[in-house]
Amino acid sequence: MKIEINGIGLACPAPVLKTKEAIENQNPEQIRVTVDNDAAAENVSRFLTYNGFEVSVDSDGRTSVIEGIRDIAAGDAPLPQKKEKSDQDHQKIMVMIASQTIGKGDDLLGEKLMASFLKTLKEMGEDLWRVVFVNAGVKFTIEGSAQLEDIRALEEQGVHILVCGTCLTHFDLLDQKRVGETTNMLDIVTSMELADKVINL
Repeated sequence: MKIEINGIGLACPAPVLKTKEAIENQNPEQIRVTVDNDAAAENVSRFLTYNGFEVSVDSDGRTSVIEGIRDIAAGDAPLPQKKEKSDQDHQKIMVMIASQTIGKGDDLLGEKLMASFLKTLKEMGEDLWRVVFVNAGVKFTIEGSAQLEDIRALEEQGVHILVCGTCLTHFDLLDQKRVGETTNMLDIVTSMELADKVINL
């Protein structure tokens, strides 16, 4: 069965949610999703790939058509489920960064504190699982950011870096992102559910 989803005019995560609902309810062999922003195209493509589809994207600069054909050999790839944590497992700590500063009062001081925090974050070691950048926090992940190398170092250490696609689009920074995966609110909410601890800044 082949289904088509019209995501024109829908901001993330709506196209991904519609795609998820279609896969869960109709179990299609082929799926075609049309969107009109790059963040949605990237998120839908990644979601389909994760769920066992071979994905191709055709874009004319304004709209993107994402075609997914189920990889029969891979079978159904289930959405992530929360697993029981054994005593040997490390904690899964998720840090959400939604600002360029820490605290309120003096913005210059707040910027210095945030820069120091990002540089020191690696000291969490294996407990640090994901760092999610939303709102103005996405500006840390773009070309020219003074903290870009610190964030790249975290990614190289094995930390998952997720960057809000809607936020990048809002600030017109999608093309300038240089680290992490462009993500959506479904991924963020799922990450919060799976994490043992969430730290919000």
